[in-house]
Amino acid sequence: MSDPQRHALSRRHFLAGSAALGAAVVLHPYSVRAAANQAHLRLMETTDIHVNVYPYDYYADKPSDTVGLARTAAIIKEIRAEAKNAMLFDNGDFLQGNPMGDYVAYQRGMKDGDIHPVIAAMNVLKYEAGTLGNHEFNYGLPFLDKVMAGANFPYCCANLVKGKLAATPLEDTLYLPPYRVLDRTIELGDGTKKKIRIGVIGFVPPQIMTWDQQNLQGKVDTRGIVEAAEAWVPKLRAEGVDLVLALSHSGIAANDPNDEKPENASLQLAKVKGIDVVFTGHQHLRFPGEKDFQDIADADPKKGTLAGKPAVMAGFWGSDLGLVDLLLEHDGTGWRIADFSTELRPIYERAEKTVTPTVASDQPVLDAARKDHEATLTYVRTPVGKTSAPLFSYFALVADDPSVQIVNQAQTWYMREILKPTEFGKLPLLSAAAPFKAGGRGGPDYYTDVPAGPIAIKNVADLYLYPNTVRAVKITGADVKEWLEMSAGMFRRIEAGRSDQPLLADDFPSYNFDVIDGVTYLIDVTKPAKYTAEGKVADAGAARIRDLKFDDQPIDPKQEFIVATNNYRASGGGHFPGISEDKIVYVAPDANRDVIVRYIHQKGTINPSADANWRFAPVAKTSAVFETGPKAKDYVGQVKGVTIKPTGKEKDGFALYQITL
Repeated sequence: MSDPQRHALSRRHFLAGSAALGAAVVLHPYSVRAAANQAHLRLMETTDIHVNVYPYDYYADKPSDTVGLARTAAIIKEIRAEAKNAMLFDNGDFLQGNPMGDYVAYQRGMKDGDIHPVIAAMNVLKYEAGTLGNHEFNYGLPFLDKVMAGANFPYCCANLVKGKLAATPLEDTLYLPPYRVLDRTIELGDGTKKKIRIGVIGFVPPQIMTWDQQNLQGKVDTRGIVEAAEAWVPKLRAEGVDLVLALSHSGIAANDPNDEKPENASLQLAKVKGIDVVFTGHQHLRFPGEKDFQDIADADPKKGTLAGKPAVMAGFWGSDLGLVDLLLEHDGTGWRIADFSTELRPIYERAEKTVTPTVASDQPVLDAARKDHEATLTYVRTPVGKTSAPLFSYFALVADDPSVQIVNQAQTWYMREILKPTEFGKLPLLSAAAPFKAGGRGGPDYYTDVPAGPIAIKNVADLYLYPNTVRAVKITGADVKEWLEMSAGMFRRIEAGRSDQPLLADDFPSYNFDVIDGVTYLIDVTKPAKYTAEGKVADAGAARIRDLKFDDQPIDPKQEFIVATNNYRASGGGHFPGISEDKIVYVAPDANRDVIVRYIHQKGTINPSADANWRFAPVAKTSAVFETGPKAKDYVGQVKGVTIKPTGKEKDGFALYQITL
């Protein structure tokens, strides 16, 4: 096999040399060089669309240049124009993940014969086949069945079983056909045509039985991905197919011999005899690519191969289109892969903080979902629940805060149900969250401010800015204290007995000021900070965290706890001591802000009133000053456990407030 990077270079050279052709179609080098017994076949993948048809952020209620199947559609058309033979596949997680998905599921509903907007858009693009992702089950099996019925292309999944597992995979009664055989005719290099038989087999993460147990328990079950593949791929090969394409809604990870049903099994799947090409997804990452999946044996993120076989993972939300180019050769009895290359084509480019779209939206795809898009705009602007207290972050850095409180409440609610049937269900559950909108570089208007009363989905963008996903880590009581010691670096050291000293450290970002719910504690700002903003030890003997208690008792340093947090923090983001990927015990499939939306739906009326589980340790005859937004005056009397009042002074548009310690 030749180096895909060489093909990318030759393609760019070919395009440059063909610029004079103007509007003429520019063919891929494989199409140009294909001989009389050869054919160029392009295999395209979308994955993890999550209902993002429009380039629009429904949470922020504004257009977005980084998402949208309508943008990806423009690249699909380009790719089809560059080659004589092209096929498009979807790798799952198309049904849930943004407010349009929730609107259809919770408000519009699906009657027999209805077409879901994401399916309507996919029908326009003429997909060949698809498989299921874990999020397809979030709204229940009856809803999923109605959605799939509207597709003009078939679905397959080899490891989703109706009822209970049989003695062997081949005896299972599957929910969908394990694979599909596609009989097609392709054009050869000399312009003649020949038939080809392509087998497509699909897989879903077995962990759906935990993630969606309320929808699936007693109705379906799952096999391990590799176990199912080893049973069904030989059956597929026996049908006389020339190629086997695996639609694996599963990520890429090193082999764990102790895990019989790994969640991210695409690398292991690629090693199954008889599979030729692997489409991956689920992790919301990019493959090939220089940044992800380094140092995993048998995975080459530069060449785009898994176990030597071509593979792609096309980002998420329509960010990229995955592309596998095959140069096929017919030996008189069947087709074989003579050469291949892999690449991703993004819908935007990012330079520092600037995003530039590389393509415009495809109008027919927009039109297919327009009615539901417009209805979704009304939906996100319409209250979906109520908040019994205002949600504001003007004092989030100096007192327990309702905007952080509601995030912690939602994370605890979500993770408690997830972990209940697992070995971690009996451990104490805490939750950690930080204020994202708390002034700083964002300016004096950069604060959450949602009044008591009706709350709309778009308000969730104020509560949780980033598309993080939920994680759970297992740590000790000693780790909890160090986590909070790191957070306490938010404050300057205050001298006892002095008035109006600056409180907030200039170099400490608010998103690293974690509040941990489920414990109570005091922060003594007369002590030096133990850690720097970069997580390095500044004073090994320092201890700002006092009276740290769990269940009204001093915390046991050796006791184990589960802490719900986000993927950024759980993976070491912020350089918090003792928090790293090896402490992660659960990787949730849901975004934190989606969990907040579901929490609001479930509760109807939320109560985000802060419980003052943390406070500053009292210091006699001492006060400090801090900056906040001018609108803080509307809430100054609603902060528990502290005495705060305006000074009447301003600084760079911020209002200066005094806090009595």
